[in-house]
Amino acid sequence: MQIVTDSGAQPLLTAEEMASLHIHVVPLNVTLEGETYREGVDIDAPTFYRLLAATETLPTTSQPSPGEFASLYRQLAATDPEILSIHMSSGLSGTLSAAQAAARQVPEARVTHVDTHTLSAGAGWQVEAAARARNAGWPIKRILDLVERIGHATDSLYTLAELRYLIHGGRISHMKGLIASLLNLKPMIGVEKVGGTYQQRGQVRSFAKALRGLVDLISQQHAPGSLLRAQVLHAANPEGAEELRHLVDQRFDCTWLPVGPISMVLGAHTGPTMVGVAYGPVSAYAEMP
Repeated sequence: MQIVTDSGAQPLLTAEEMASLHIHVVPLNVTLEGETYREGVDIDAPTFYRLLAATETLPTTSQPSPGEFASLYRQLAATDPEILSIHMSSGLSGTLSAAQAAARQVPEARVTHVDTHTLSAGAGWQVEAAARARNAGWPIKRILDLVERIGHATDSLYTLAELRYLIHGGRISHMKGLIASLLNLKPMIGVEKVGGTYQQRGQVRSFAKALRGLVDLISQQHAPGSLLRAQVLHAANPEGAEELRHLVDQRFDCTWLPVGPISMVLGAHTGPTMVGVAYGPVSAYAEMP
């Protein structure tokens, strides 16, 4: 069975780990100053954020076309028609819809689609689990059950220091975002699990308070000292990422995955200051090969 995902749900793994897990990634697109780049193919995150810092132009993003997915499905089906295609939340992107449309164009492929109802590391953990289970020889039903359990167990929280990217991308209403900007408020944002959309979890008056607020939100779900699997991610804010990791580590007993970059297509909607954390109880991942 083949595993397909998109760059908005790609696990934050090394290139060697991705290769060993045989995960096929279809890139999302980001457009800046009239140039469109395929994430991870035409541009990497450091280059993108350097370009972003050098312009006043705000970026736009787009999902892969059905044709891109169809081309990959057709190529993979030539050797193995069983394909598990796992994607970032349909509540935040049309990527899953494009993948489903593509599958209808490739009848020789037997494609099972999964909506992760989240994004970035939270979605990537589901992709990683599926790939490890596939490599261990698990049947599709057991893999899907594992992916669903990990999706239910995993949460993600984010904050950022400036709102103009969220306003521009339509992720928050313009007027609400404008008022928050004038008041210098920093939002704390989660992803709800039913529709897989952004959910504001609070707002405070400084970025430092927002980082502490994310840890307080985790404490509402998990008692201090709980054993958590956790991974901090950021756009182009390594200092903020390290501070968030430190704050989480003070409150919980964490099994840490490496700090990593958020998809630049997601960073295009949050700006370079964004930091976040994916987390869940260690026990929920014990079954993962």
